[in-house]
Amino acid sequence: MKRATLVMLALLAGCGPAGADEQGGSGLSALRHFFARLFGGGPPPVVASPHYVLGAPYQAGGVWYYPAEHFNYQASGLVMVDPPGHAPLTADGEFYDPNAMAAAHPTLQLPAIARVTDLETGRQVVLRINDRGPANPGRILSVTPRVAQLLGITNGVAQIRVTLETAESEAVAAAMPGHAVAAQVTTAPRDSVAVADLPPPNGTPTAPPAAAAPVAQATDPLAAAPLTVPLRLPERVMEGPPDPGALYVECGTFSTAAYAYRQQAMLPGLPVRVERRLVEGQESDTVRVGPLAGPAEADSVLARVLAAGITGAAIIVERP
Repeated sequence: MKRATLVMLALLAGCGPAGADEQGGSGLSALRHFFARLFGGGPPPVVASPHYVLGAPYQAGGVWYYPAEHFNYQASGLVMVDPPGHAPLTADGEFYDPNAMAAAHPTLQLPAIARVTDLETGRQVVLRINDRGPANPGRILSVTPRVAQLLGITNGVAQIRVTLETAESEAVAAAMPGHAVAAQVTTAPRDSVAVADLPPPNGTPTAPPAAAAPVAQATDPLAAAPLTVPLRLPERVMEGPPDPGALYVECGTFSTAAYAYRQQAMLPGLPVRVERRLVEGQESDTVRVGPLAGPAEADSVLARVLAAGITGAAIIVERP
């Protein structure tokens, strides 16, 4: 009897008008929905598919961002912690895990491997940048709650320095599906770093790292082993001396001083100054506001600068 009922329902499901399936109507799609409900089926499971991502320009938090491949990236600024309610997948198709050594960046290629130093605690970790964000234009990076715990971030914001690991980032990019060029990666001998390993602070236990996959062949004749980058990086905390700086809002850098002073005039009532600096081997004029008292003042000043139409402004950390 039950089998006959199913057959009858199947026949009825197939009696829709011709072409109804193409238009999202009855027919085969209705039959599939029926069986999904009958046997407790729901939405299809989320499937991870890690792949290389750059992407087109996009707008977030009222600011336009322009993704670009940059393997020698280094910057300082403020970090935030991922808020709850993240989507199941990151922007490059990996599973999001609040306990992973991972972070989000608004413009870098994904994935990338970066060394992140908390300038206030001196702690340093290596993590995988695999997501887009944060939406807050005053933050250069958003890290998982576990990374924040390891770095010693206690109030949701901290001064950090981000340095991309060039060889590892090139290797992982070349190995990912979707990357245009799967080139061989050359690596140089690493300089020694005066840091000490620390055991991870108390907290969520670490899951064993996923098996590493070979991604590129090293060309160093003394170490003819493939450079490997695991999908899930292990927890490793290093510690150096704290080195906090002062916060500034950097508005723009110009090769012609007249343009710098024109931008300065757009920001009346703020402690703006034009500094002559050497930028990538060329003398340039940089417009800055600061030093600022802390993150709250920096956020307020940045909002005023962006409202004045200076879209490339950012909060940075430097010595006064």
